Amino acid sequence: MILAAYSSKDLAGTNIGKQVLNSFPFSKTASSFQDSPVFSAHIGRHQVILVTLKDETVYAQDLPEHFTDVELLIFLSRHSSQSGKPTLSVHTPGNLGNAELGGLPRKLSICPAEAMRDALKALMQFKEDAQLAYEVSYECTHHGPSLNVPTMFVELGSSPQQWNDAKAAEVVAKAAMKVVANFKRAEQKAVIGIGGTHYNSKFTQLALNDEAAFGHMIPKYALPYIDAEILKQCVERTLENVYHAILDWKGIRGNDKPRIIEALAEINLSYVKI
Repeated sequence: MILAAYSSKDLAGTNIGKQVLNSFPFSKTASSFQDSPVFSAHIGRHQVILVTLKDETVYAQDLPEHFTDVELLIFLSRHSSQSGKPTLSVHTPGNLGNAELGGLPRKLSICPAEAMRDALKALMQFKEDAQLAYEVSYECTHHGPSLNVPTMFVELGSSPQQWNDAKAAEVVAKAAMKVVANFKRAEQKAVIGIGGTHYNSKFTQLALNDEAAFGHMIPKYALPYIDAEILKQCVERTLENVYHAILDWKGIRGNDKPRIIEALAEINLSYVKI
């Protein structure tokens, strides 16, 4: 079963959820969750359950405990940034350091790398079809929850103007459901990304060109928290087999480079520099 969720406190998430219900064959079930109806559909070969959360999605630490056999969890969410730039993004949650916004300290969710790449490519396809002037980007691993099921956020941002954009919300809804239709647990290979900005355009382009499927991505600003234990989590808590790391070499501070290389050697993970 695949679980999709959004928060009633989240304007973008609510609008994306409405588009999911409008565009796909969901039916209201006899069940409720947190005082809201539960919807169900079959998309491709998968049963999909759609729920509304009372609290923000970043605090949904116990959500999977209420549902059995969750193969994939997709949060439909707003994206916020000071720039307010129209952006469609995808990332996995988890805390590389302290738990400042939900989740657990130094605990990553399981990352579905192939599903995230599918989402990225679908966002690009559908936004071009809709002729929307939005950027499409990976985001690095950040915020809660820290979950033991494959989990990803598909987001609409970055300001209230975009959160209310029905066409953009439809693009995110369609991308999320395409991920559902394509999802399978196959023996795929993935990489982890290290360095660069929070929105790493190099990693995004590699994925869009089918050159790599990125699992966890660690930005330059988080590198002071990174050690072999976190890198080991990045590998072990990726759904696919991680075969190496890709380093955004210019996007890593000089004093962090030797420590990161040493930590990669400690966990016996090869790397390439871009």
